[in-house]
Amino acid sequence: MTLENSLMSSAQRYAKGLGGLFAMVLLAGCSSAPNEAAAPKPPTVEQTAPVAQACDANAVQYAIGAPFDEANVATLEEQSGATQVRVLRPGTAATMDYRDDRLNIHLESNDMIEALRCG
Repeated sequence: MTLENSLMSSAQRYAKGLGGLFAMVLLAGCSSAPNEAAAPKPPTVEQTAPVAQACDANAVQYAIGAPFDEANVATLEEQSGATQVRVLRPGTAATMDYRDDRLNIHLESNDMIEALRCG
């Protein structure tokens, strides 16, 4: 056996050993079963949060075209059944999240009420 053949076979043996070790590590990671005792139980009806009262924008449509001031926010909130009010002026950035219990008051540039929507 020449030195070149001896080195080649050593390298091949080393590569095969690493390949086998790699395969064992992969299989060991796949073989463990999940611990079912650690998983949380799904919520029951008693554990869920209460459903918020939905907003009714139809009840306040009379205010469209009226001038807006901070004093009528409480009135619009109460009459619509909303638990939160958001005032949106032209060019105002707003999140796109939908909230069943929120009244959105859309204003024109002259602070006149343009639209009243829930969401």
